[in-house]
Amino acid sequence: MLNFIDKLSKRIDTVPEYQLFGRVTKILGMMVEINGIEKELSIGSLCILKPQGSDPVPCEVVGFRDGHVLLMAFGNLERIGLGCRAEIGANQIHTYPSDAWLGRVINSFGEPLDGKGPLPEGEFGVLLKNSPPPAHGRKRLGSKIDLGVRAINTFLSTCQGQRMGIFAGSGVGKSVLMSMLARYATADVNVIGLIGERGREVQEFLEDELGEEGLKKSVVIVSTSDEPPLTRRQGAYMTMAIAEYFREQNKQVLCMIDSVTRFAMAQREIGLSAGEPPTSKGYPPTTFTELAKLLERAGPGENGKGDITGFFTVLVEGDDHNEPVSDAVRGIIDGHIVLSRSIADRGRYPAIDVLKSVSRSMPKCLTDEQETTVRQAKALMSTYEDMAELIRLGAYKEGSDQKVDDAIKLYPEIEAFLTQKPEEHTMLEHGYQMLSQILKSKKVMNDG
Repeated sequence: MLNFIDKLSKRIDTVPEYQLFGRVTKILGMMVEINGIEKELSIGSLCILKPQGSDPVPCEVVGFRDGHVLLMAFGNLERIGLGCRAEIGANQIHTYPSDAWLGRVINSFGEPLDGKGPLPEGEFGVLLKNSPPPAHGRKRLGSKIDLGVRAINTFLSTCQGQRMGIFAGSGVGKSVLMSMLARYATADVNVIGLIGERGREVQEFLEDELGEEGLKKSVVIVSTSDEPPLTRRQGAYMTMAIAEYFREQNKQVLCMIDSVTRFAMAQREIGLSAGEPPTSKGYPPTTFTELAKLLERAGPGENGKGDITGFFTVLVEGDDHNEPVSDAVRGIIDGHIVLSRSIADRGRYPAIDVLKSVSRSMPKCLTDEQETTVRQAKALMSTYEDMAELIRLGAYKEGSDQKVDDAIKLYPEIEAFLTQKPEEHTMLEHGYQMLSQILKSKKVMNDG
C-alpha cells in the first residue's frame, strides 16, 4: 500500500500547476510548425497536438526555425490543421518495466500487443534516451557466454557484456540466427527489438522461430515498417531502456535489435525533415551520433550490476559491407559476424563467414588449447579458400602441398561442423571438443 502511495505521489508531483499551449502555423510533409510556446520547449521535448473531435497526437520537438518550433508526430497527421492546439508534454519520457513483462510483446510506447491484458508498471522509471554508464565506472567484459551456436561459440567466442554486429543482406538467415541465440543463450533475460520489420513476419518470428521456449524469458518490442520514423526510432530506445532495467537488477541480459540499419533510416528521415544537410548516402550527421549513443548503452554495467550482451543486425544494402551504416557500426561495437550470401546459396546455415568475422574478445578469453584449435581450423579453411578455384577445376595435383592436402580432406568436416539446424543446440565446451576431434582425426593438430 505504501509503495502505491509513493508511486502515486511521485506522479502527482510531475503534474504542472498550469497548462501552456501554442498553435499550429504550418504543416509540410511530416513536419509540423508551431508557435506561442517556443521558449518553453527544447530538443526532444514532448508536445501533444489536440485536434477537435479526434484523438490527441503525440509529437517530439526535432528543431527550431525562424522562431518557430519544429515537431514530428508519433502518429497520423490527417486531422491536424492550422490553428490546432499544441500542449506541452513531458521533457523526458520514461518507461516503467517490471519482471512481469517477461513473455510479453509490446510496442514502442510500452503498450501490449499480445492481447494478454495490461502491463503492470514497475517502481522505477527508466529514461528512454538514457546515457550509458560512465566509462571509468564500467566493469570489464565477463567470462564467455554460451550462445548455443557452434560457429559463434568456437570461432567467435563472445563474453558477457560484449557487443556484436550481425552483417547480412536480405534473406540470408539473420532472423533464424537471432531466434537460435534467444532460445539457447545462457543469459537470464532476452530483450528483442524488431525495428522496421514487415508486419507479416512478426507473428512468424514469434511462433515459428522464437517459440514458447524463447518467448518465456524474453520481452519483444515491435515497431513495423509502416509506422512513422519517430515511432520506429523510439522502438530501439524502448528496447535498450528495458535491457537497462534488467541490467540494474543484476541480470545477464541478451539484447538483440533487428535492425540498426532501419533505426538509422528512421533517423535519416527525421534529420532531413528537420533541415539537416545530407552527407554520405543521404545520411545527415545526427544519424551517426545517434547510432553511437544507442550502441554505447549496451555492454557491461557498473560494479555490482549485470551486463547487456548485444547482438545488432545490420542490413547491408546491395551486399556492400562498406556502406556508411556498416562502417559506422563496425567502428563502435566489439566484433562483427558476417553472413555470406554465397555460403547460404550452397545450403550451409547459419551462413557465417568465419574468415571475415571477428570477435575482439578473442583470443584473451580462450585457453591455449582452444586458441590452437581455432587457429589451426581457420588456417585450413583459409588455405582451402585460396586454392578453391584450382581444386574445382581439377588443376591441383594431390601431394603438391601437404597443407592443401590436409585442407581438402578436412574442409567438408569443418563445413559440417559449422552447419547447424535451428532446433539443434551445442554447448560451449562441446563445440571446442568437436572441432578438436576433427583436427586430431587427420593428425594435423601439431603440424602448424
